[in-house]
Amino acid sequence: MGADQLKVMNPSLLWALAATFGLACTAGAQPYPSKSVRLIVGSSAGGGGDTFARLISQALTLSLSQQVIVDNRPGAGGNIGAELVAKAPADGYTLLFAFSGHAVNPSLYSKLPFDTVRDFAPVTMLATNESVLAVHPSVPAKSVQEFIAIAKSSPGKFTIGALPSSTQHLGSELFKLRAGIDLLFVPYKGNAPALADLLGGQLDIMFNTLAITLPLVQSNKLRALAVAGVHRSKLAPELPTVSEAGLAGFSFVGWYGILAPAGTPEAVTRRLNQALVQVLKSPAFVEHMTGMGNEPVGSTPAEFDRFIREEIPKWAKVIRDAKITLAP
Repeated sequence: MGADQLKVMNPSLLWALAATFGLACTAGAQPYPSKSVRLIVGSSAGGGGDTFARLISQALTLSLSQQVIVDNRPGAGGNIGAELVAKAPADGYTLLFAFSGHAVNPSLYSKLPFDTVRDFAPVTMLATNESVLAVHPSVPAKSVQEFIAIAKSSPGKFTIGALPSSTQHLGSELFKLRAGIDLLFVPYKGNAPALADLLGGQLDIMFNTLAITLPLVQSNKLRALAVAGVHRSKLAPELPTVSEAGLAGFSFVGWYGILAPAGTPEAVTRRLNQALVQVLKSPAFVEHMTGMGNEPVGSTPAEFDRFIREEIPKWAKVIRDAKITLAP
């Protein structure tokens, strides 16, 4: 592991994890792994997903007593990295750091060079990442119900924005469809410029990552209406979910997980799952991840498989109903 990768994890967290995995690392030789493991990340270095992947790789290196190397393969919404893993040997030495787009891409792209379900063996969902629905203070709504009411009274007046095809964009379309309101979607080159326009009043409302938006809410630069997840967030337990706030059944989350190529031996996926769950239950890691706006999960392979299978038709319907143009 290079010095640049070690800088990702702060020293106190690194020492805490080393103590956590001390017994596991000295418990005796394991049949797997016997060499370094490559973790494919379908995004560029430096982003939020890449940062999380590097934290996971460092913790797994300690847990498995073998180096876990991050290999960034950005492009095509993560499909380039996913294809590489789908076609890799099913031996557990090439893994995919998957994110939300993995379950969206089957419906967003006209054709994929792999099958999202059949070509992968789920290992675990690592964490979810909450989004919050926030408005500019000039918008005369202090709750989800109030916003829906004023939006219905003025169709097409209010703007909502995001990076096209992002989790926040699809969540925005789901919100419009479920609420039965007409909002003007404004595409941005990233969620950061969309947030800047929201702060400036050029945009009325948007879903954005809670950890980034919360300080702006606390300084009264924005007004938060609700969080988008199934449960209230530990970062802002006072905020209701959108479902609680009046749009029953509405929810979406960003997520990260680990997938292996289909056919990977069950003993290998079980070993990886055990190691990752141990990482995700470490108090030091939980505290660090929560501070970044991520909520550690640590699911079983079967639970993660079921989640992905449920996400695919959910977003397929949103993409179809919202008439989102498919990528080639």
